[in-house]
Amino acid sequence: MRVGEQSTDPIDQVLGEVPVPAPLTPEDVRLAVRAVVVHAAEEWPAGPKCRNDGATYPCRLHRWGRRVLLAHGLNDRQVDALIRHGNPFVHVPFPFTATGPAQPARPAAFPPQRPADRGVPPVRGQAARVVPPGVRPVVNAAGTGHPAPAAAPRWPRAS
Repeated sequence: MRVGEQSTDPIDQVLGEVPVPAPLTPEDVRLAVRAVVVHAAEEWPAGPKCRNDGATYPCRLHRWGRRVLLAHGLNDRQVDALIRHGNPFVHVPFPFTATGPAQPARPAAFPPQRPADRGVPPVRGQAARVVPPGVRPVVNAAGTGHPAPAAAPRWPRAS
């Protein structure tokens, strides 16, 4: 039986097809990949059966997963490659494009300045250290502003 044909399985006739969600989410795509890989075909003397539930191939979940992946933008060859790969947790980029995942817009190197900040150059240098309330930062005797080095732990030396 081919993917697009009507099933003769009584469960399929009673329950019908699993609907494809209208707005696809990344979770739908992940579940569809798992469905097509886990519910792949397995050859039996009576014909191909679903590897997971023994129904005639393709079972309801395999058909649903294939329809979701096709709606997501993959073609039949790419879906078959996913099945041959055999990893139900393989990542399919979201949103999927023919050239790869859509790249987010690059953020600006510096955020735009407010009108009040235009005449003042940005402050650059070392970020301020956060000290818990009630604790004074320790400054070394040279007055360089760097904390004093901690005393080295006294561990027995291995000889």
